[in-house]
Amino acid sequence: MIERILPGSVIGVEAFGDPPEALLHPLEALVVRQATDARRREFATGRWCAKQALTGLRVPEAPLLPGRHHAPCWPADVVGSITHCVGYRAAAVARSSDVRMLGVDAEPHAPLPAGVLESIALPEEQAMVWELHSVAPGVHWDRLLFSLKETVYKAWYPATSRRLEFEDARISIDAPASTYSARVLVPSPLRQSGRPLDRLDGRWLVSDGLLVAALAVPAEDAARAAGPCGTGCSQHAPAATT
Repeated sequence: MIERILPGSVIGVEAFGDPPEALLHPLEALVVRQATDARRREFATGRWCAKQALTGLRVPEAPLLPGRHHAPCWPADVVGSITHCVGYRAAAVARSSDVRMLGVDAEPHAPLPAGVLESIALPEEQAMVWELHSVAPGVHWDRLLFSLKETVYKAWYPATSRRLEFEDARISIDAPASTYSARVLVPSPLRQSGRPLDRLDGRWLVSDGLLVAALAVPAEDAARAAGPCGTGCSQHAPAATT
């Protein structure tokens, strides 16, 4: 499922359960030694997905340990992202020569709890969500907005070593195209083509009771080679909502 919203330069692996072969390296097991059984299983399967994806890049297997703010420490010259929710785990990885920033997120396709939208959304985002609810009620747009913001934060921190708050990025959703854009509202330390890199674009889908979103910013050389659309823009049709 996740491969439908990833560019061709990114390898994605997903699991809809916790396979018995999803075992932790002893150093990884130390990280979650005091966690609940459910947390250990989702952690293990997320790492298993990541290692399967890294195998596709021909990267030797090694423990994936969390660094600052619990972000995974990826091998040299690799960018990646891991996500998990009830019934679903996934990871995506790419060479840093192809992709500069990468974030994936999955959420259950259900409404946010009462009051959460107001705490995570800017006023204009709240208005967008309510308008989308009125014209396309088959999607829980509030939960989707939350997921899209998560992809931005997951992509931003490894690239900048700076955390974003919910109010630091403004999301615009293109419902017919199943795409989105994020405008980062704080000064960006990154530059692309000589300008501050403060707009990030991604894709999303709804399927099998899940919302899945992915954001991939091409590396500068890869973006120039791919033309104005960026890496792999012609390889995927718009993601369907089912």
